[in-house]
Amino acid sequence: MKTLEMNSEKACGAIIFRKENGVLKFLVVQEKSGGHWGFPKGHVEQGETEQETAAREIYEETGLKVKFLDGFRSTVQYSPKPNTMKDVVYFLADSPHTSVNCEEAEIEDFRWVGSGEALELLTFENSKAVLQEANQFLSKVASPLRKRYRIDEGEH
Repeated sequence: MKTLEMNSEKACGAIIFRKENGVLKFLVVQEKSGGHWGFPKGHVEQGETEQETAAREIYEETGLKVKFLDGFRSTVQYSPKPNTMKDVVYFLADSPHTSVNCEEAEIEDFRWVGSGEALELLTFENSKAVLQEANQFLSKVASPLRKRYRIDEGEH
């Protein structure tokens, strides 16, 4: 009996947020291949840490330089094609910049939206779950962040 070998892939990215008039907005991107809405992410290159991969991919796809928040790391797993399992590690990152410069080869569109609209746009349930996890994390973080941002918990 022949056993099928499972291939594995790993990517890293982030849920990126910024403040707009005191309210949190999240960056969602629409991929050119498939038209799916999600978060910036990409494959790990040899020798990179997870956060280095996330920072590089975010910059390549959006032109944004971000600051990662300590304490948030979420992994989702799915099968993008037969005999392949993909792990995607997401971090939470703050961007003071509003100007996004999308990589035209990979990103069709982007939007800065509140959590409610993001949940409606996101294509996959695992992306929605990571956003909800990030929102919960943000609602519980230290008071300096709470003072900087009005956490929008009612938009779920």
